[in-house]
Amino acid sequence: MKDRGMRTFLAVLAGLAVIYFGVTGRSGAEEGSGVSGGVLLLALLASLLVWHLTKPGQPAK
Repeated sequence: MKDRGMRTFLAVLAGLAVIYFGVTGRSGAEEGSGVSGGVLLLALLASLLVWHLTKPGQPAK
């Protein structure tokens, strides 16, 4: 993918999705407990993975 803006958008979207599902998926969590450090770490890793997987390939020789 050559468009850096689209790469950034997808990476941020992946991180936000992990945060969203990490917060709403907890069944025993108290109301207003916030985001845990583990969920933030997973969101960062997901964003970095999407950023890496969408980088442009090397030109053919």
